[in-house]
Amino acid sequence: MLVALALAALVVILGLWPTSQYAITPGQATLVPPLVSVSGASTSHHHSRIYLVDVYLERLSLLADVVDHLRGGAIQFVPESALLSPGVPASQLDAQGFLQMSDSQQAATVAALRALGWHPEVSPDGAVITEVASNSPAASAGLAVGDLVSALDGTHITSGCDLVRALARIHPGSEITATVDAATFSPTGVLTRTGERRVTLHAVRAPAGLTSPCPGVSSLSAYLGIGIEDGVRVTSPVRVSVDTANIGGPSAGLAMTLSIMDRLSSTPVAGSIPIAATGTISLDGAVGEVGGVAEKTVAVERAGATVFFVPTAEVAQADAVAGPSLRVVGVSSLEQVLTYLRHLGAPHPTSVETPR
Repeated sequence: MLVALALAALVVILGLWPTSQYAITPGQATLVPPLVSVSGASTSHHHSRIYLVDVYLERLSLLADVVDHLRGGAIQFVPESALLSPGVPASQLDAQGFLQMSDSQQAATVAALRALGWHPEVSPDGAVITEVASNSPAASAGLAVGDLVSALDGTHITSGCDLVRALARIHPGSEITATVDAATFSPTGVLTRTGERRVTLHAVRAPAGLTSPCPGVSSLSAYLGIGIEDGVRVTSPVRVSVDTANIGGPSAGLAMTLSIMDRLSSTPVAGSIPIAATGTISLDGAVGEVGGVAEKTVAVERAGATVFFVPTAEVAQADAVAGPSLRVVGVSSLEQVLTYLRHLGAPHPTSVETPR
């Protein structure tokens, strides 16, 4: 009896003991065109069947790790170190995913408009914080994922490298004043900026071996404990939003681009073909690699799509689990997708109204 109780207690303890492993499993395929809202331009009344597809990311307990390994199937295990930089807490994963989705929606809007002949203006807009290390000057100052830095010690910041070059002139121990447009995320992932504020930071000595990717700056002596990306401002008469509640990450970029085009085009972008797409999208329409492609393929088949566009380098992952009814197509650009769709009989997309 005592042995049985001890074993039961051990199972409970193992089941609640968190590990540094995460599981990626098939998520859902979601029709995107109905989620797209547009103002400032005429839209179509049709909806192509274009799916974005996500995955579930779950931190595993030791027992769940063992059980899932035994179960097998469409599941991928990744260590925490593959998802987070050293010193960055796992509590920032949701905010990072929502920031990536916000960036992806912005890039998808620009790429879609340009593909239809519109001329959105794109300009640099500060440095956006993508991560904050624990116990760092940035953490002590209350900076967070999504905050936009527009000035550092009086120097105007228009990009990530602007911030790096400004930081290169600062010595450890210095007090720094930053102008920051703070960001908040709703429970479903909508980013809102709350207005500029001035923040005081106390720079510390940079960790050994810290290098810079920016031209003209090989290394840094001062350290704030943040990751950054270029901020971008888009000016256009067309305003687009996509209701991607509770979905994070950049991998829906291609699907959102096609869906935005579908709403603005007089003809259905995918014709009568049920398609799905995964891949990041850049402002110029380049398609980039994503994660969890095998798991996404399972979700795509469940939804009934017959064509799945994936980044070229990840075709093999999708083919390994795709059934005979699903055609996997590798692409590296939006133009390749549109060309392939025309090859399948979909009409050429044309803006409902004259682009401007």
